[in-house]
Amino acid sequence: MLTTEPIRLLLSHDAARHLGGRIGEALAGASWVHVTPDQPGADFDAAFVSRDVTGLSAKHDIKPATRAFYDALLAAPGLRWLHVHSAGADRPVYIALRERGVRITTSAGTNASVVAQSAVSGILALARHLPLLLAAQREHRWTHPLASGTPRDLESQLAVVVGWGHIGQRIGALLQALGLRIAVARHSALPAGPGIPTVQYGQLSQLLPDAQWLVLCCPISDQTERLADAATLALLPPTARVVNVARGDIVEEKALIAALAGGRLAGAYLDVFEQEPLPADSPLWDLPNVIVTPHCAGFSDGNEERVARIFLENLGRWSRGQAPGGLEENQA
Repeated sequence: MLTTEPIRLLLSHDAARHLGGRIGEALAGASWVHVTPDQPGADFDAAFVSRDVTGLSAKHDIKPATRAFYDALLAAPGLRWLHVHSAGADRPVYIALRERGVRITTSAGTNASVVAQSAVSGILALARHLPLLLAAQREHRWTHPLASGTPRDLESQLAVVVGWGHIGQRIGALLQALGLRIAVARHSALPAGPGIPTVQYGQLSQLLPDAQWLVLCCPISDQTERLADAATLALLPPTARVVNVARGDIVEEKALIAALAGGRLAGAYLDVFEQEPLPADSPLWDLPNVIVTPHCAGFSDGNEERVARIFLENLGRWSRGQAPGGLEENQA
């Protein structure tokens, strides 16, 4: 966007306070105006959805402050570019803006290492039977590994990684470092690496009969929605476990619950769900072989600065009429 007029930029008060000086630097001296969602009839050219904007909102529980920001985005006829703090932009508000012609960029990659660490932490916790041991600790009960089955060696187990973007590649590297074998299902037919069995999403079933871990870290799309349905989960051996740090809608949750409760799967680490917040009456809370976390696998105190750097770099490029980077999460 090349203009002599001040750039009108929708930002939260917190983002403006922390980034105000750096925004001027990114714009190389060009003038800009801070717009807030509480200004009646406010219009603006660009916007930044920072972490504090979404705050405590969840997929199906959007808090009033977040809703006000979304409403301002939808009502602004002049909006041309939006940057979001998250790796994906699949919420209804972003879909509506994209259909209107608004350019949307994401912060894909900024939390990839953190999400990968969370996923592998879940794998290690399940592999070492930590949910059972923690339950025994709360009951002040000394238990013995022989009582719950000796944990199996992770080395040489097969993990099927679904999605080979920033997060999937980091998860794959960590699992290989632990001695696991990996196979990959991805959007592209390109091999994930030397010696790594690779299929497209539609051929995922080919990899599952020998898998001990199904690790979901792919973007939501027409190809991946309900990818892990009842038929797919049934292909896993009963000793297998499921890890989902992607999106809740990739898994048929009812089928997963039935498989876990019926002993047809050994366990799961789940950070995302069909309904968020996860309803209090969901059986997932109480299954002894399940670890539930509240969509927080990517949270870290270093994310804010990493996102800010991407936003500021994109802001500078956009203001000079160049294409900003980070267009949607990698579909690899």
